[in-house]
Amino acid sequence: MSIAYGIQGQLLEVTVVACNKLKDTEWISRQDPYVCLEYGSSKFRTRTCTDGGKNPTFQEKFVFKLIEGLREINVVVWNSNTVNSDDFIGSGKVQLQKVLSQGFDDTAWPLQRKNGRHAGEVRLIMHYANTNKPATSHAQSGPPYVTPTPGSYPYSVAPPHVASHPTPSGYPAPSPYPTASPPSAFYPASPYSTVPPPPAAYHSASLYPPQSAAYPSPYSSSAYPPQPYPPQGYSYPPGQYPGVYPPRSH
Repeated sequence: MSIAYGIQGQLLEVTVVACNKLKDTEWISRQDPYVCLEYGSSKFRTRTCTDGGKNPTFQEKFVFKLIEGLREINVVVWNSNTVNSDDFIGSGKVQLQKVLSQGFDDTAWPLQRKNGRHAGEVRLIMHYANTNKPATSHAQSGPPYVTPTPGSYPYSVAPPHVASHPTPSGYPAPSPYPTASPPSAFYPASPYSTVPPPPAAYHSASLYPPQSAAYPSPYSSSAYPPQPYPPQGYSYPPGQYPGVYPPRSH
């Protein structure tokens, strides 16, 4: 049998379906049974099945919060009276080991009178959603990463783009992962890997026409008239200064 882990605070659904072959506490009329459930401090009661007699039907569901270490529910069946106090029909204990280990239990549990005699049975359907789950669960870790071998595929079959083009004999299998720089053995060098040099005509020819005699330089000495200075060693008479330049000092 499996073990139920960490049931504290977990939810257990209990449906009271019906009772069968109950002890009849009425002499003249039909009895009106109802069922009480008790688990720890939690107590529930079904509605009264008026004139239910020995085989009342309830179909009522209750939810219990489980307590660690407490694996049984007390069940008591009564007959409702309008004048006197209610009559005790029978009681029993519902074991939870099966529902906690398998998640489901549909059983008719026996009832006994105070003297220990059989008083009928009560049918309960129980559901427990957290079967075989630890109280603290962790996500499963993925498989360790393994570097793929060149030419091999990390799948059971090759990817479609590789499987549709089988590798010719004598050539290594292409990798299913494209690379930014493919091997030069499989691909020719690009003609645009380097910038082509300019044509030779641009090196020999000048953008400017050659200077010739038809275009005199504006900076040649012939473009300016001779200076109006007198010859070297010339002296002017006193008070006479021809031209616009003062006399040179000797």
